[in-house]
Amino acid sequence: MTLSELRFIVAVAKERNFRRAAEKTFVSQPALSLAVKKLEEELGVTIFERSHKDVAMTPIGEQIVQQATRTLEEANRVKEIARQGNNQLAGAFKLGVIYSTGPYLLPEIIPALRQLAPEMPLEVEENLTANLETQLRNRVLDAAIIALPFDVPGVCYEPLYDESFVVAVPDIHPWASRKSILAEELADEKVLLLNSGHCFSNQVVLACPELSRHGEVLQGNSLETIRNMVASNLGITVLPCSAAVERYRNPLIKVIPFAEPVPTRRMALAWRKGYSREQAIECMLSAIRSVQSPCLQKLA
Repeated sequence: MTLSELRFIVAVAKERNFRRAAEKTFVSQPALSLAVKKLEEELGVTIFERSHKDVAMTPIGEQIVQQATRTLEEANRVKEIARQGNNQLAGAFKLGVIYSTGPYLLPEIIPALRQLAPEMPLEVEENLTANLETQLRNRVLDAAIIALPFDVPGVCYEPLYDESFVVAVPDIHPWASRKSILAEELADEKVLLLNSGHCFSNQVVLACPELSRHGEVLQGNSLETIRNMVASNLGITVLPCSAAVERYRNPLIKVIPFAEPVPTRRMALAWRKGYSREQAIECMLSAIRSVQSPCLQKLA
C-alpha cells in the first residue's frame, strides 16, 4: 500500500469516475485502474462497484476512503511541519467560514492578516455549519468562523462579536419609510431566506417564531441572490448587519433596523483542542478583533 494508491482511491471516490480521477491525479486511466485493482487485491476487499455509467463505493470502501483521506492529510501535515520549522505563521491557514459571513468579513480581516502574518495566506472554505464541523474534526480545516451555539466534542472556540440583524425591503414596499420593524411583523410578509441548513435562516426563524407557523417563506442559494430578488420586488429579507453596510447597498432596496429587542447572532472562531499552531490562532483572533465596524459589537 502506497500514498499514491490512497490518493487514487480518494480521487475516484470524489469524482465517481475513473477517467476524471486519472486527470485529477495526473496519471493515465489504465495506470490508475491498475493501481486501484492492486490495492483491492492486497486488502482483499472491493472498494468500488463499477458500471458503464457510474462508480459507487461499497460500504467497506467508504470506510477505507475515509481512513485514506485522514492518512493523506496527516502525511501532508508532516511536510507542513518540516517546512514551517519553528515558525507557526508560515504556510497556508485553512479557514472555514459560514456562507452568511465569508463575503462580508473576509475583506475586512485579510488586510490585517497581511500585516500580522505575511507568510500565512488563507485557504478559505465556505460551507454550512454542519459541514465545517465535520471538516474541522477531520483536520481538513485549521479553524472555522461559525455562529454560536457550537458545542462539538474535541473542539474549542473563542467568542468574537455580536452582530445585529436588519430588514431589507424593496424601495416601493409600504415599509420603505419605516424607522424600525418588529420581528413579529415578518409573519405577515413574503420573506426570502437562505435554504434550510444555513444557521442564519434558523436564527431568523428563532427570532420570529410566527414566521415558521404563519409566514410565507421562499428560499435562495445566497444572500446576494436573495438581495437581487428583493430588489425585483419578490419579497423582503433579513440580513446580517455586515451584509447591509454602505458598500453593499442597492438603490432599489431600503434597509431598516429591527425594533427592540433586536435579533442578533454571536460569532466565534473554533479550532481543535491541542491544535499545534497556537500562534496562528492568536493571529487570526487579533485580525478579526481589529475590524472596525459599527455592525460588529465587540465582546469584552
